Amino acid sequence: MTQVYLVRHAIAEPRGASWPDDALRPLSGQGRQRFAAAAAGLARFEGIPENILTSPYVRARQTADLLAAAGGSGAAIELFSLLEPGHPPSTLFAGLRAWRSSKRVALVGHEPDLGGLAAALLGAARPIPFKKGAVCRIDVAWGRVPTGTLIWFLPPAALRRLRR
Repeated sequence: MTQVYLVRHAIAEPRGASWPDDALRPLSGQGRQRFAAAAAGLARFEGIPENILTSPYVRARQTADLLAAAGGSGAAIELFSLLEPGHPPSTLFAGLRAWRSSKRVALVGHEPDLGGLAAALLGAARPIPFKKGAVCRIDVAWGRVPTGTLIWFLPPAALRRLRR
């Protein structure tokens, strides 16, 4: 079993003329501040996974950096192109098999893909919606088709309250 933490990137700058390339759109100041507090709550609640895989999009990478910082110096961040928007769960499963021997791994990505991945792991009929900065833990058994058990799912406001 692997503890898989699905993390939606935090609040980013709005889409528009300022960011014609969506991949370069960064977190907003509010997004950085709120997610740093949420990551501190996760660190206090359950700790930060040692391995953090992130979409290469700037806002996801910045979210991964905040997550790693909340855990101290022990977390390793790796860019994982399959977490870019548009990859179906079956493609992600194939890429994630390389991490099946890890005890804990965080995946920082985007909607609706994270919701689709969660649904596929849990056998749900529809994607599970993630708020920006939300985190869930799914314990995954790596059979021929990976299956998971939802352990918890917390919105960012709840994670921020846990830091106290």
